[in-house]
This record gives sequence, C-alpha cells and structure tokens, in this order.
Amino acid sequence: MYVYINICLYMLCRCNGKSENEKYSDDEERKSEYTFVSALSMNGGDGDNSYSTNSLLQRRVLSMTKPILVKNTKEMLTNLDFPKYIKVADLGCSSGQNTFLVMADIVNTINALCQECNQNRPEIDCCLNDLPCNDFNTTFKLITFFNQKLASEGSCFVSGVPGSFYSSLFPRKSLHFIHSNYSLHYLSKVPDGLEKNKMSVYITSSSPLSEYEAYLNQFQRDFTTFLRMRSEEMVSKGRMVLTLIGRNTIDDPLYRDCCHWSTLLSISLRDLVFEGIVSAAKVNSFSLPFYDPNEEEVKEIIRNEGSFQINDLETHVFDLAHCNEDCSLQTHRAKPGEKVANCIRALIETMLVAHFGDAFDIDTLFERYAHHVSQHTSCKNKTSVSLVVTLIRK
Repeated sequence: MYVYINICLYMLCRCNGKSENEKYSDDEERKSEYTFVSALSMNGGDGDNSYSTNSLLQRRVLSMTKPILVKNTKEMLTNLDFPKYIKVADLGCSSGQNTFLVMADIVNTINALCQECNQNRPEIDCCLNDLPCNDFNTTFKLITFFNQKLASEGSCFVSGVPGSFYSSLFPRKSLHFIHSNYSLHYLSKVPDGLEKNKMSVYITSSSPLSEYEAYLNQFQRDFTTFLRMRSEEMVSKGRMVLTLIGRNTIDDPLYRDCCHWSTLLSISLRDLVFEGIVSAAKVNSFSLPFYDPNEEEVKEIIRNEGSFQINDLETHVFDLAHCNEDCSLQTHRAKPGEKVANCIRALIETMLVAHFGDAFDIDTLFERYAHHVSQHTSCKNKTSVSLVVTLIRK
C-alpha cells in the first residue's frame, strides 16, 4: 500500500479592528462575547487531557456504525459503476486514531468489493477536514497506524483540508463519499435571541421555550447550509454517512435530564462562582454552540433542502457507564466520575479557555464536574442518543 500525504494547512484570521474603549451596539456586543466559537476544536496531542486519549465513546460509536458505513460504501461503488478514482472526506476528523479507523474501513471495503467483482482497484483520495485550529500534526503522525489497518495494497492519497464544513471545502462534483462522526451537533455560532441564561450554558427544563426555538432555528440554518455545500461538491449518487448526538422524540423539547453533560457543566461553573473563582457575569455570557436534534427535526431539514434522499435514519442508545472503560487509553486509575469529566474536557476545553481566559482554573472546574458525576447515582446508567443518517445525492 502506497500512501501519499499532502497536508495543505492554512490559517484564517479575523480581526474586528475596534479598541476596547469603543462603544458597541447590542448585536456587536453579543458577537464579541461569542468569539470563542471560532476556537472550537478538540484538545490536541496525546496527553491525559487530549481528545486522542479520551475519545473511546466516539470509537464505540464508530464500531456501531461500521455495518452502515460498509453497506453504503458498497452501494456507492456499485451504483457509480466502479470508478477509477474515488474521493472520500471525513468532516470534523479531529485528531487521533479514530479518523484513520474510518478511512481504513472505507478503503478496505472498496478494495475487497473490487476484488470480489473482478474490478481494478481505484485510486482513493482520503481528505481529512476540521477547523484550522485542529491538531492535524498528531493525526498525520499516525499514518503508520493507518497503513497497518489496510488489508490490501493500492494507491491511497491522504490530505488535510482545514476549514468549516458550513462553508465550501472542495471543488464542485468532486466527492464520492462523505463521513462525519459526532461533529454536526456543533453549531457555527451561538444562536441569536437567547435570554440571559442565569448560569445555564444550554437548554434546561426551566429554560423559556424561546431558547429551544433559537437553538432549533440555528441548527436548521446550519444543517441546511451543510447540505447545500455538500450537494454542490458531491457527484450524483454519492453517499453521506452522518452520526451526531441527538435526543429521543418526547413531548417536552426542553427536557434535559440531571446528568446531561451540559447540565453538569452548568452546575460545576456555578460552584466556581460561589467559590469566587470566576464571576457570575462571565458564566452568564457563556452559551454552548451545540444542539441535539431529534429524528423528525433532521428529516424535515433534509426534505426541505431537497438535494438528498434519505437512505437510512436510525437512533442508537449507549450506556455511558461502559463507554470510557479502556485502561489502554488511561495512564492512571481514574477516580469516580473522572473518565466522564476527562471526555467532556477534551471536547470543550479550548472554548472555555478562549472565553474565560488563560488564567481560568480549568483543573478545578473538571474536578467539580467529576464530583457531580460521581454524586448522581442515576449517572451510572446515563445513556446517550446517537442519530445515524445516510444520504444519497440525487
């Protein structure tokens, strides 16, 4: 197997050009509060707090979706009549081994089906996408790991594509297959129209209905944009396999249980306010750019956008008590609640530091987070809902 690496990294910088003494309009003030969204990336490297070390849940999700991934890869290849060149993209790849596990599954499926059908193996272009601040270096150090996962020889090209997947990333009609795991629940921005959140970083059962509507509206805009961008970049009959955090369809759209990860984060931040470590105003101005849709909301957006046909749409529930049990990924025995806290820290530390500042006591925050996880007996049976949708470009 010959793997050619082409890492094209660029940095996007934006400055507002205003001094701190200038007066802002209400909208401008709000935009300045939420500049931390541009820092959204998982913790890089391979240390104790890195995403690479604390992404076993995502790996288990990938294992669950593998049959769907393989099925759609085979159908794509057959319906496109075994093209000589195939371009695959993993959107929101982050850093670490997970993205190469996905790419290896896709490449191995393509090569195996070609051999089974007596077809020549195609050249395969594997494009790994995330925001420019993502740790691509750690990912590309794992090329040897990728090679070891490949079951047969062939030409495979690997490249990095920095940029938001809410924008154009690839030439028109160039992509054959897209994969995205646990990324599309992150929004391009914190929604407009949120009321003062009173130290709650996301929707809770006590939130006004307008907060749910604001988050839903932002998700509708972002997901529609994502579909429109990909429709321009994909060939006809190309496939997408998308997995995101969702919620079961229930009567109350505000319902989030006491162990929802964002609820525990709010409680932990309040602890720091009461202890005088951080100001209430600073916590009140922090809201998560995140939304967990249900099946019907996802279906409606896809149908309204109109470029894709839904091939599969499934809901899967995970027991989080078993999703971080892998001593090979931990350098020490974790205390009760610490594994869950480390997982959440790996996901959102960059945003927290960008908002609260470099002097923010991130260690104390997640000590409190781990404590609250351990105090809630119901958290031991906490479940997470994943939506898996596969789409065919019309």
